[in-house]
Amino acid sequence: MKRRTSELRYSTAGILGQGLVGSLFLTVRFQTMGEDHLRPFREAGTPVIFVFWHGRLLPLIHRHRHQRAVVLVSEHGDGEYVTRILERFGFGTVRGSSTRGGVRGLKGLVRAARKGHDLAVAPDGPRGPNRELKPGALTVARMTGLPLIPIGVGASSGWRADTWDRFLVPRPFSTVRIAYGEPCFIARDAGEAEIEDAVRTVTQALADLSARVGDTVDR
Repeated sequence: MKRRTSELRYSTAGILGQGLVGSLFLTVRFQTMGEDHLRPFREAGTPVIFVFWHGRLLPLIHRHRHQRAVVLVSEHGDGEYVTRILERFGFGTVRGSSTRGGVRGLKGLVRAARKGHDLAVAPDGPRGPNRELKPGALTVARMTGLPLIPIGVGASSGWRADTWDRFLVPRPFSTVRIAYGEPCFIARDAGEAEIEDAVRTVTQALADLSARVGDTVDR
């Protein structure tokens, strides 16, 4: 009975979440920049690893809906609600994080990449600190040879939740700006020093892209 009740609760949350997100973005305009960084990989049929700050997930759900990307979702309790909403927008999910179920999550992402799926990872999740990059996405890039594509997301007007990640909800009739950065590759034989350099490079790229789209929220 308890399992059935939980399943009903999760399913209902997925349906409601899909309706709310879909309704919100009916009036939101999107501006995208840097899509030329994606084009060579799309033309070659090569998947990519999208990296973005946790608090900027919502607009990306709408923008990349039904593209079969696979998202790393926390194994914490609220992760199941997020999973159900993502799945209703055509995303695959892998459960795990850098703090709980991390190895399982990384293995799931590698399997998905080898099947040709784009991956989506918020490297400061699931619990922060905000905009502090953890190396999980870089580990997947090293294991698969796939490019990391950093993304900046901003909005002309929006609500920002009083949470660790300052989760962004664009206001109706606002403009969401999304900027895709240059690809970053991690060599399969990369050592600790090279990984640390890549962490700095991707962190700086995310900062630059955030500035470009006007995402100036304090950490």
